[in-house]
Amino acid sequence: QVQLVESGGGLVQPGGSLRLSCAASGSIFSVNAMGWYRQAPGKQRELVASITGGSTNYADSVKGRFTISRTNAKNTVSLQMNSLKPEDTAVYFCNANGYLYNGNSYSSWGQGTQVTVSS
Repeated sequence: QVQLVESGGGLVQPGGSLRLSCAASGSIFSVNAMGWYRQAPGKQRELVASITGGSTNYADSVKGRFTISRTNAKNTVSLQMNSLKPEDTAVYFCNANGYLYNGNSYSSWGQGTQVTVSS
């Protein structure tokens, strides 16, 4: 009932930048929080950054390099990634949670977008 569509992944050299975007659609009454997670091969999925209202939270490994932002009116969230490192290589997933018009809560995931940092 809630669909998340991600865009913006790709291949970039170390030190480069990428911007990921995610748009939520469906029977959304409210979006409480949106965030980005990543999963590298052989590793567990981990939180990269999240935003709730005006508050943001970042993994220590990306602080100072990544910036999360949200457009409430459009239910979109973006992740600006600067000074990328090879260890940032992973599939990045968007997540959103909140409530539907029918009163049910939801927590939905996007399909994932590959980010590869390599020379």
